[in-house]
Amino acid sequence: MSRFLPLTIRFVHGGAMVVSSLADAKKALGGAWKNKEAPAYLKAVRLVEDAANGICRPAIAFAAFKKAAAEQGLLEPAGPSAALSMFDQLWSRGRNGPRG
Repeated sequence: MSRFLPLTIRFVHGGAMVVSSLADAKKALGGAWKNKEAPAYLKAVRLVEDAANGICRPAIAFAAFKKAAAEQGLLEPAGPSAALSMFDQLWSRGRNGPRG
């Protein structure tokens, strides 16, 4: 099981990747980004590397990666989770069902 909720990254020159771990984030950082000199991108690269070396908490590094991807417009919008969809369906049925 992955440590983080999966993010879908759509690279500049096409192609997409699901990122749900620091190893995935490191691989994605090597892909085609709009600006690899952007401060958020450089910070994400540094923090992902620091987390791999035990210097930074993984959650902080992953958050930096997510922020960098969002700033460059590479982050695909996430749909509702399967559990949330099921809850919505159950709630809708209970609300619209027979009343007794």
